[in-house]
Amino acid sequence: MSEIPETAGDVVWQSSPPGSIYDYIRVASFSIGPDGLIEQWSLRAEEQFGLPAATVIGRDPVEAFMPPELRPRGHRRVAEILDGKEWTGVVPFRMPSPDGGERAQGLAELYVMPSRTAADERAALCIVVDVRALRGIETDLAASQAIFGQSPYGFLLFGTDLTVLRANRRFATVFGGAPEEHRGHTVHDYLSRPEADRMSAALQRVLDTGESVTDLQIMGSAPGGADRRHWSINLYRVHSGTGRPIGVAGLGIDVTRRHNAAREAADARRNLALLNEAGARMGNSLDLETTARELLDITVPGFCDLASVDLYQALLAGDDPASGSSDGRGELRRVAFASAVSDGPLAGGEGAGGGEGGEREVGVGDVHRYRFHSPYASALRTARAHTVRGADGGLVHTILAVPMVAHDTVVGLVQFARAKGSEPFGERDRALATELASRAAVCIDNARLYRREHERALILQRSLLPPGDPEAAGLDIACRYLPGSAESEVGGDWFDVIELPGHRTALVIGDVMGRGLRAAVAMGELRTAVRTLALLDLEPAEVLSHLDEIARGLGAPGGSQQASRVAHKSRDADLSEVYLATCVYAVYDPVTRRCTFANAGHLPPVLVEPGDDPGEPAMLLDVPPGLPLGVGGEPFEEVEVDLPEGALLALYTDGLVESRDHPLDEGLNDFRKTLTDPDRPLEDVCDQVLGSLDTRHGEDDIALLLARIQGLPADAVGDWRLPREPRSVGRARELARTQLLAWDLDDLVDTTELLVSELVTNALRYGDGEIRLRLLRDRTLVCEVWDAGLVQPRRRRARDTDEGGRGLQLVGLLSAAWGARRTPRGKTVWFELALPDGESAPVELTEEQILSMF
Repeated sequence: MSEIPETAGDVVWQSSPPGSIYDYIRVASFSIGPDGLIEQWSLRAEEQFGLPAATVIGRDPVEAFMPPELRPRGHRRVAEILDGKEWTGVVPFRMPSPDGGERAQGLAELYVMPSRTAADERAALCIVVDVRALRGIETDLAASQAIFGQSPYGFLLFGTDLTVLRANRRFATVFGGAPEEHRGHTVHDYLSRPEADRMSAALQRVLDTGESVTDLQIMGSAPGGADRRHWSINLYRVHSGTGRPIGVAGLGIDVTRRHNAAREAADARRNLALLNEAGARMGNSLDLETTARELLDITVPGFCDLASVDLYQALLAGDDPASGSSDGRGELRRVAFASAVSDGPLAGGEGAGGGEGGEREVGVGDVHRYRFHSPYASALRTARAHTVRGADGGLVHTILAVPMVAHDTVVGLVQFARAKGSEPFGERDRALATELASRAAVCIDNARLYRREHERALILQRSLLPPGDPEAAGLDIACRYLPGSAESEVGGDWFDVIELPGHRTALVIGDVMGRGLRAAVAMGELRTAVRTLALLDLEPAEVLSHLDEIARGLGAPGGSQQASRVAHKSRDADLSEVYLATCVYAVYDPVTRRCTFANAGHLPPVLVEPGDDPGEPAMLLDVPPGLPLGVGGEPFEEVEVDLPEGALLALYTDGLVESRDHPLDEGLNDFRKTLTDPDRPLEDVCDQVLGSLDTRHGEDDIALLLARIQGLPADAVGDWRLPREPRSVGRARELARTQLLAWDLDDLVDTTELLVSELVTNALRYGDGEIRLRLLRDRTLVCEVWDAGLVQPRRRRARDTDEGGRGLQLVGLLSAAWGARRTPRGKTVWFELALPDGESAPVELTEEQILSMF
């Protein structure tokens, strides 16, 4: 029973469990009357012995509870007690069952106090405690004391008001003082406010709900220590013997080492993940700036809060980065910056301000230098990472300045920075930063080497293409060449416009399979071979046949002959040494407006005829596609096509009509639809084609050659047939004179008459069949003499005693060019004279030139 005052003068009596030691030992009582029999039997006695009062009252306690061998001694003790003597001792007893049988035996501690009844007779009051319960309490107390006092873990007992009731020695060792000195403290006396609030909330929750809390992570510092400690707290509610909550017990384990080990393992996993990501993402683009941005995408914010990349200016210009940068003061350009906390650039360059290095801020694209004594210049100079302290009051507290080293050459500097609130960089972080910077440096150096090779290949390729827009008789020509992007290697596309005798023109377009400098060199060799073969004035099919042999010889050490010799033995040859190319070779004659095509595996030419419906797509010419150059084994076919005046002819490479996302047929259809108006200026047509087609430019280079047909007018051609007789020489001179006078070319009459006389005379003496004389006037004057003979004239030096043999020498001296070519029905010997410009005098032989013929 307890008293709780509610109001003044009022007392409320309430019944509540006492919560004392008696809750655990269960004390029972009974009384013995003057006759030595049980007179009273308490309720606790009923619970302890399991016998109701009705079966016990009036019985002799010695006879009822003691074993037979102890009963005489028991009767003597009872007699002594009734004589007024107190007695305390331990007595064995047996508990009889209500039906007269015996139950379990026990051991009781008995305290007997003499008493007197109302009639002043002697009696006794007996208090009984079960010894087994006492022994259990002793054991529990010893175990509790051992756990509480000798535990290697901190132990606290909180009361219902969440103050410390008891602390063990381990807790006192960590937080100082004796265990008794912590009584009455709260968690706010040991932890920071945020952590103490979390702990208090957890204590209150456990006290209210009875649900235990396990592995509550609390962080703090021991008194006098600066290191952060981590504790794992387990909380459970403590109850009295009657089940009433009396507080919360807390067991704390220092898990700082485990936490550090877990953090190191997490850091190791993070570092490994960053390295794996770097290996997968960096270096795929072969572009310096893209690689730098990829490095920052990987490290921000997973590794640091801010980062920047500086590369040597010489590196970006394609030069060797080692030149002029050994002291760390070479010019650098900031190529990338990333931030997870701020958009402000990191330090760099000359000037005041910044952190420990005293550097100014630098934006992306800025060119700057580092001071010689700054840690950044030292990192570049020594090729070792340096830690830089951030400016006081600034956002950044630590910067890692890591040089980018590739093949023992420093190519730039990476700055990794962590803002205030983040952990400072450790040795493991430094090693990771160095590895990431090294990998990025290798990728950047590879990109630099690739860019240099790409630029050299592009220079080589452009040098092998016709400069500007070529000119040709009877043709209006426009062309475009677009190299692949810097990310893709240079291809082997090329085109050419070659002037042939008789104002004819060879139109060539081709594509060497493969990329890089190797393809560009092969393209150059094939283009040179095409021009050489074109000067021999061979038929288109013959030109492609010779090109095929040359292409096969490019991959053989001994040239084309060796390649042909071992072709049947090397079916399993290394494909990297095989040069394949496609090509279209066309010869256009402006007099007849006839074009002869031969195709070696290339895309077919496209023709737009004048007068077609403007909405009708252009026409693909049916030119048999032979095998690509370099395959060999099959002859090439020729196709002659008569081209109408004003028609538009288009030659192109596959980069214009084919990409990864668009099949070839779809690209061809789109290309044909863009060529619907042959009358538009060719430059506009080129721009329209490249602007309207979805070429996915960058995947492959593109070559486009457009030619509008403009045949020689009839009044610019003189064509005569002469009988095979001596007087035809004079007739030829007369015809030539008349035609030149009609063309107002009086200055060329004498020279032309002389040279025509020589060629017709040679045709009479060494040729066969009918003689044909043709004069063509365009940008130059061309004279052709045809006959059916197969033997071509050969220029030689005449001996002093020879009466003849000097005619071709004279032709070579007086003409701008001359030559001979085979025709299907014989041969043609021609010469070419430049048209007078009104200022230069007619060509006259000097004395030395005349003497050189003898």
